[in-house]
Amino acid sequence: MKRYKLSSLLKLTTVTLISFSVLLLFWLVSPLPKTLAKPETKIFEQVWQSVNDNFYDPKFNGVNWKAMREKYKSQAMQTKSNQEFAAIINQMLGELQTSHTRYYTQDEPAYYQILGIFVPRSGELQKQLAKFLPKGKIEYTHIGVFTKNINGKTYVSSILEKSPAAAAGLKIGDQILNVDGHPYQPIQSFKGKAGEEVKLLIQRSAKTNSQTEIAIAPKIYDAKTMFIDAQQASIQNIQREGKKIGYIHIWSHAANEDQQQLQSEMIYGRLKDADGLVLDFRDGWGGGDVNSLNLFTAETGPSVTSVSRDGKKYTYISQWKKPVAMVINEGSRSSKEIYAYGFQQHKIGPVIGTKTAGAVVAGRPFFMQDGSLLYVAVADVFVNGNQRLEGKGVTPDINVPLPLEYAQGADPQKERAIEAVLGAIKQRD
Repeated sequence: MKRYKLSSLLKLTTVTLISFSVLLLFWLVSPLPKTLAKPETKIFEQVWQSVNDNFYDPKFNGVNWKAMREKYKSQAMQTKSNQEFAAIINQMLGELQTSHTRYYTQDEPAYYQILGIFVPRSGELQKQLAKFLPKGKIEYTHIGVFTKNINGKTYVSSILEKSPAAAAGLKIGDQILNVDGHPYQPIQSFKGKAGEEVKLLIQRSAKTNSQTEIAIAPKIYDAKTMFIDAQQASIQNIQREGKKIGYIHIWSHAANEDQQQLQSEMIYGRLKDADGLVLDFRDGWGGGDVNSLNLFTAETGPSVTSVSRDGKKYTYISQWKKPVAMVINEGSRSSKEIYAYGFQQHKIGPVIGTKTAGAVVAGRPFFMQDGSLLYVAVADVFVNGNQRLEGKGVTPDINVPLPLEYAQGADPQKERAIEAVLGAIKQRD
């Protein structure tokens, strides 16, 4: 009897083990559900949840945010590359119809530029940085251009001063056809090639016979200093009809350094002796305060005169009361738009160019667990208490388009600003 029970027990145990083994083998060889198999699942959920927890409007700008999760999740899981995945994420974020809300990967210059702006001001980002970037350095290899896609073609839209692109003679409006024979990619085309020549095939006009090859040696850009360096390199004193027109390009308005440099150059430095001034606020980034408007709006304060041993006198006035004009375009965003609004409100000088981006909310970047970056609008912004520029932008006093395609370096917006300042100088004389 005991033997019979023992035998039955052994048979039951054997059958159970075999069944479990078969199930385990079936589980191992069977494909996992896509939502479990793909690492993008966790990133998608982290993006959605981060927006859900931090977006400035609890009503999500009238969008059913939970429904967006269901709408886009399956699409995101079917993507076959990081680029496709990012595109789907940004389609979902685009449903919110709000600026400062976008998903970035390390294949985009903006990824590094945003970190370069925010990391110095965020202890939290500083702690996370080394996990995702080698040695915690916010750098990338590039030639120093911004590009714009028009009808599937890539055009140079702006060029950082004293960049490899500027030195090689690349021009605004050039179409980039390829880099070393491969399609242009803003990061991958230059990765690991700092100091080495790459060949850009470009086209300068609508005619294919205008194609030419330009050799450029990319360099490593430190995203924390690149814009202040370009701003300093942009300073010019342009001679026109016996007058000196100062010029400076404010690439990023998101740190105190750019405003301090502007004030220093205007009051003590290379721009102080100019008869008038052109402030170029096109492209780049916004994000900072607008305290430097006080340079133009404050009442004239006391002048300070210093006399050196040799009797030479230096007089400084802490306000700019000479003619000035501002240049803007659709790439002028955030605090740059508030600055332009202030220029018009206080009648400081003409605002010239094209309508600004209408991107005036406050954003904050968040690292995702794979090192990608989510930029989220975390606060609404109003000017003068009740004026909202988000989605509206600032319309220039003098509208001057800049047709980008094959512009061959022409800059009618800058030229019109120089003319306006020169005219104001003559009126004062």
